[in-house]
Amino acid sequence: MPRLSAETRRTLADIDGLSKLNTPNLRRVRRASSTRLATATPAVVLKVAHELIGRRRRWLAYELIQHHPATLRSLKLYQVEALGAGMQSWDEVDTFCGYIAGPCWANEQISDAAVKRWARSGDRWWRRAALVATTGLNVRNRGGYGDPERTLGIASLLVDDHDDMVEKALSWALRDLIHWDARGVRQFVKQHEAVLGARVKREVRNKLRTGLKNPGRS
Repeated sequence: MPRLSAETRRTLADIDGLSKLNTPNLRRVRRASSTRLATATPAVVLKVAHELIGRRRRWLAYELIQHHPATLRSLKLYQVEALGAGMQSWDEVDTFCGYIAGPCWANEQISDAAVKRWARSGDRWWRRAALVATTGLNVRNRGGYGDPERTLGIASLLVDDHDDMVEKALSWALRDLIHWDARGVRQFVKQHEAVLGARVKREVRNKLRTGLKNPGRS
């Protein structure tokens, strides 16, 4: 196995020294690593990120890149896809999209064609990623500005995909778009009524009607 960089070894040692592996403690480790890497080049930051991914610390790797603006802005498609390679759970996909793929797509560092290719992938996690990446276009606290055309374009490729992880992401993508284009979402659901999953129709219509995904649970 290749020798790890000094920064990765230090970060992993900091994690091993934690009394509890919870998000606040891990975030403190990430902040310390970000401070040490503040003046590092994107190449150095990416090396550390890939080493952390190799040690099953994807969330830490993605957040490290997000908090190093020069690295995030430098990413090309092949680098984005390399960072997502091997995703095996919904939380890995969602952090990848929230921190990496979504912002890069919104900033036109990756193309619509690339995200459409993910939507056609045989890998369920890349299909989910195509949908979750739309949050970078539509979620206001992530810098989203509203993009019905691109969001519905991806959604239309996956309307009849009934993989549970994909259906949940489709519901999420459509619900996030409601703030910007409720009429367009309503028309989309009506147009694809026959093939959309029951969960998607229920949650999106609840959101359109009440502002909540599951109003009965509030």
